Amino acid sequence: MVKTLKPIFAFVLLAFCCLHASAQDWIRTGTNRGAPIRLAVPDFKPSTGAAQTAPLNTVFNQTLWNDLENSGVFEMVSKSFYPLQAPGAPGELKLDAWGNPPPDAAMLAFGNLGVTSGKVVVLGWLFDAKNASAPQILGKQYSEDATPDKARLIAHRFADEIIFRLGGGIPGIAETKLYFISTRSGHKEVWAMDYDGAGQQQISRLNSIALSPRISPDNSRVAFSAVTKDSWQIMMYSIDLGRMVSFPHFGGDNFSPAWSSDGTKFSFSSTMNDGDPEIYLTDATGHGMKRLTAQKGTDSSPVFNPRTNGQIAWVSGRTGLPHIYIMDADGSNVQQITDQGYAVSPSWSPNGMLLAFAWFRKYGPGAPGAQDIYIMDIASRQFVQLTHDSGRNDFPSWSPDGRHLVFQSTRSGSEQIWTMLADGTHQQQMTRDGRNSMPNWGFK
Repeated sequence: MVKTLKPIFAFVLLAFCCLHASAQDWIRTGTNRGAPIRLAVPDFKPSTGAAQTAPLNTVFNQTLWNDLENSGVFEMVSKSFYPLQAPGAPGELKLDAWGNPPPDAAMLAFGNLGVTSGKVVVLGWLFDAKNASAPQILGKQYSEDATPDKARLIAHRFADEIIFRLGGGIPGIAETKLYFISTRSGHKEVWAMDYDGAGQQQISRLNSIALSPRISPDNSRVAFSAVTKDSWQIMMYSIDLGRMVSFPHFGGDNFSPAWSSDGTKFSFSSTMNDGDPEIYLTDATGHGMKRLTAQKGTDSSPVFNPRTNGQIAWVSGRTGLPHIYIMDADGSNVQQITDQGYAVSPSWSPNGMLLAFAWFRKYGPGAPGAQDIYIMDIASRQFVQLTHDSGRNDFPSWSPDGRHLVFQSTRSGSEQIWTMLADGTHQQQMTRDGRNSMPNWGFK
């Protein structure tokens, strides 16, 4: 059923546009823009005294650089090629020194940072280094309380502005969050962190076992499954209120919640009827229930096609080992997507054309290989392997811009959260304390 691509691929990872597999065996998740944009980003200059600005400036400069480098849009020009004098404002800029070799930058982001009356004030510009007649693309001013966290926030916002302007009009992800399960408190609880691993904090405090956190499309609630007195139930935490809120309890055990991208529908797996896990659909309040599957074998891990909400991908063990299936959101038109080894944890890309999942392609006694992350073009059933025999990799989740994936891996010795670009490059470990699993990428 599944057609394997040749081992050499090229990728251009801009989402929400057309996807197709070309004669060169490319899988593209968006518009082919060719080479990454060469971007120079000198450190922002202090506009007030060093004692006030130095700590905040360091945080701002590191965060801005990392956000742009991680975006998948730019080739960052090495600072060793920069001119000796970095501009802090347009009047200090010698454009040809940046647009010509050695930096040979296509774009230049620069500015200054100061502290006044307890506020950190940042002025930032983006210039086209190859357009001397009309170089300015962007000019922004930001003001927040003079704290490291606010300096990070301003850097995220300026980075997202640059990415939006130069990345095909797709919003950046620097202000998004990741939700995951961690054992560091002594129990499996829901935690959250910034997309780059900063600001890790505990969300749930049930002193129980929590699994499969899923953030709502409006970032207001986190749904997850947890052990209650006598069963597994879907639980709901309000980000806005900072506490648990009510959600209906159902019979049997209930797992793997999922939201539709418009926030109106909710799906999960439950044993409520005959003890066999099946997929159910409700509205966002947990009412108006409809059963979607009715086959022997575990059915779990539903996820809506975020572009249309008209399809659900899920995992079924109806033929023995678990595999990925797709059906219409009313339960009709069932299609099996994988048929080798076993496959779990589907995640639909924002453009609704790709599925990421964990796949053990050769499974059984003496079978080589490992559980790795793959992406598949649903229309052609062509696939690409993103991780390669580096521990056990599972639970991929797409970023809102379609350029990144977060996933769980044991490659460092225990379950930890990692991120990567959607072509499998730039893999980075996000967590290190305790055991961390089941990540879910929040919305903008």
